[in-house]
Amino acid sequence: AHEFILELPEAYDTMVGEHGSTLSGGQRQRIAIARALISEPRILIFDEATSALDYESERIIQQNMSAICQGRTVIVIAHRLSAVRHANRILVMDHGQIVEAGTHAELLEHEAGHYSRLHRLQHA
Repeated sequence: AHEFILELPEAYDTMVGEHGSTLSGGQRQRIAIARALISEPRILIFDEATSALDYESERIIQQNMSAICQGRTVIVIAHRLSAVRHANRILVMDHGQIVEAGTHAELLEHEAGHYSRLHRLQHA
């Protein structure tokens, strides 16, 4: 978040409006993540953290996920598979039940599985 904050008209002194109304969704999301990281939590939960973002903002957050995840447990809840692609373990749920588990590569190997089907749909 630091880089884009410095690009604002008055950097850290810029008035951003109520609830950050003058910021883009991506900027608000990066600030929210930065605020969560300040307390150095051992566990972070991202619930659809990138679902409302444009692809450029999502890419920026994804590029920083390895640093964000360093030294902590991170649970990512997402419909966009790009948000979980690099996870150590992916749990696929259907109707509240875990139906598959594995890495991105392992789940893609099971061509009839939910994850593989969703991957094909999202990359068609």
